[in-house]
Amino acid sequence: MQYWLVKSEPDAFSIDDLAACPNQTDHWDGIRNYQARNFMRDDMKIGDKVFFYHSNCKPPGIVGIARVASKPYPDHTAFDSNEKYYDAKSDPDNPRWIMVDIQLVRHLKRMISLEELKQHADALDGLRLIQRGMRLSIMPVDKAHWDYILRLEKRKR
Repeated sequence: MQYWLVKSEPDAFSIDDLAACPNQTDHWDGIRNYQARNFMRDDMKIGDKVFFYHSNCKPPGIVGIARVASKPYPDHTAFDSNEKYYDAKSDPDNPRWIMVDIQLVRHLKRMISLEELKQHADALDGLRLIQRGMRLSIMPVDKAHWDYILRLEKRKR
């Protein structure tokens, strides 16, 4: 099993939006960064655990846990010119972009903010989220970091 963090702007797609989907499952579309795409395509497996992170909001932070619920498959939004994530260079016969389905496991008992994560930089050394300039919307999380962050959830802020 592997561990991941996926970012979403809550005004575009929040954890509550995921909770409202049938079976609390939806496709994770619109990934248009090659490194993030490669993580999805090459490394994500059904059952992998995922931190759901609200970004570009005040305050940003981890708000829940999901799981990867499908194998990677072509991102259909790349082929439709009416879609926000349309890519004229993406070919249905040789798709450039892919997606996976994710399913909500649970909301965290409390949000763990980016600020709080940075306060634990020594224990979370190597966590890509807190590294300067790291802007990927999908990133791997080490098991030790995963466990540490879940222990933070139990602390009172």
